[in-house]
Amino acid sequence: MEQLKAIVLAAGEGTRMKSKKSKVLHEILQKSMVHYVIDTAKACGAKQTCVIIGHQGEQVEAAIQQDDVCFAWQTERKGTGHAVKMAGDFIEDEKDILILYGDTPLIVADTLKEVIAYHRAKQNSVTVVSAMVENPTGYGRIIRNATGDFVKSVEQKDANETEQAVKEINTGIYVFRGADLKQALGRLNNNNAQGEYYLPDCLEILLSDGKNVGAYIAADEKEFFGVNSRVQLAEATKIMQARINRKHMEHGVTMIDPENTYIGCDVQIGRDTVILPGCVIEGNTIIGEDCEIGPNSRLTDMQLGDGVTFQTSTGLESSIGNDTTVGPFAYIRPNCHIGNHVKVGDFVEVKNSNVGDGTKIPHLSYVGDTDAGEKINFGCGSIMVNYDGEKKHRTTIGDGVFVGCNVNLVAPVTVEKNAYIAAGSTITRDVPEDVLAVARARQTVITGWKSKRSANKS
Repeated sequence: MEQLKAIVLAAGEGTRMKSKKSKVLHEILQKSMVHYVIDTAKACGAKQTCVIIGHQGEQVEAAIQQDDVCFAWQTERKGTGHAVKMAGDFIEDEKDILILYGDTPLIVADTLKEVIAYHRAKQNSVTVVSAMVENPTGYGRIIRNATGDFVKSVEQKDANETEQAVKEINTGIYVFRGADLKQALGRLNNNNAQGEYYLPDCLEILLSDGKNVGAYIAADEKEFFGVNSRVQLAEATKIMQARINRKHMEHGVTMIDPENTYIGCDVQIGRDTVILPGCVIEGNTIIGEDCEIGPNSRLTDMQLGDGVTFQTSTGLESSIGNDTTVGPFAYIRPNCHIGNHVKVGDFVEVKNSNVGDGTKIPHLSYVGDTDAGEKINFGCGSIMVNYDGEKKHRTTIGDGVFVGCNVNLVAPVTVEKNAYIAAGSTITRDVPEDVLAVARARQTVITGWKSKRSANKS
């Protein structure tokens, strides 16, 4: 069985980005361009990927921590052929080698699978991916003979008038037989104005040896959109956004305003969920069925059950059970596990806590480092005082507890089940079950205080 390896070119300087960060690490919907390319290579069958790095290469290497990815350095930028040469030890004779680019993140696995299948069916030494475009200016052209066979790839500056009129372009993506790629790379020269080694020259070398060279026309030219500036990054983001949103809508998700909805490529959303405008849903977020998200909510690495309402709020790295409501203006911080039929209301913050089924935290409360049981009622202004200035401490609250308004629970403290905490109390000691705990000073009325105060001012 034929195997596939991928080489991703990512050594360019990217000066038009005007950034301290490597061009290929700039993100589209919270995922770097080079990670899109690596994941696509893997999805179409590449068992290993070699990323060619150069300018700001340390950043790229640090950002990609995957067992199936290795790196090769191109310390001098001498063209695409020279870049692929740097991966010489990675190329194996008996394997196909897919050449991709770290700044071309819109390519999809299904297209590459079709290219690879065509390459193998035709027994090509190399297959170049081409596309038909209305305006081919700036691209190399694919030239064919009268029977449609590939003849050559010619750069625009070297093309004659007839060739410049051709609208079939070379996308720069190739599939090579490993042995033929090695052989062609060894014969590349830099006899050109730029003094560089060009990968497309390998096609002419293999043709001259009588090898099969083919060009596969991809259906959607947008997949080969290269990003070289912030403007193009925004344009690529719009294309990716539309693609992702369309996929979810086709799978049964309602989006009120797809152009104002931003969903990461790894997000999963169940049927009959409604996404309102202004939402950002990213990372490995999983949303169940029949939910309503938004407007203007952000979910990062969240897991939501079915029937959840998440309104104008932020959730990070936490899970929420079925039929729970969150918001508006709530903040779910990392490592929270919120149960079923829970209410997390307006201006409530929950952090590093477990909240049991049926519990209600209606408004203006902070629940941090807390293990809260089922069917607890938190009154307005409930605060878990979890930090002593040096360490965080946990609060434990049993099932059925009623916490009055403006209560401070000073951790570490435990409130046993079915206890009541009187409004305005500051609790510093454990509370037994089935009791009323009151921790506030008795009200004192001082008569004549106002007149004395006024007299002292005169």
